[in-house]
Amino acid sequence: MGHIRKRHSAAFKAKVALEAVKQDKTIAELAKLHQVHPVQISQRKKQLLDGLEGLFENGAAARRPDPEKLQVELYEQIGRLQMELAWVEKKSGA
Repeated sequence: MGHIRKRHSAAFKAKVALEAVKQDKTIAELAKLHQVHPVQISQRKKQLLDGLEGLFENGAAARRPDPEKLQVELYEQIGRLQMELAWVEKKSGA
């Protein structure tokens, strides 16, 4: 007899992981309560704790633009400015 695989929402996973972090109940109790495997709870708890560091990174570092994207934008701007300069030089007769 095959088992039907359950798909839990991200909200459910976060809720269970937070309960595991609180440590009010054991992993086994949470697994029985939410009808998931204890290993899944442990994995989600670890994933939650590993991801928390990113929330508290330096604000400037988190908002730093992608260097490759910035480079592409700057090259586009240089190209436009060179075209404008060539147009101005042509119109002025220089």
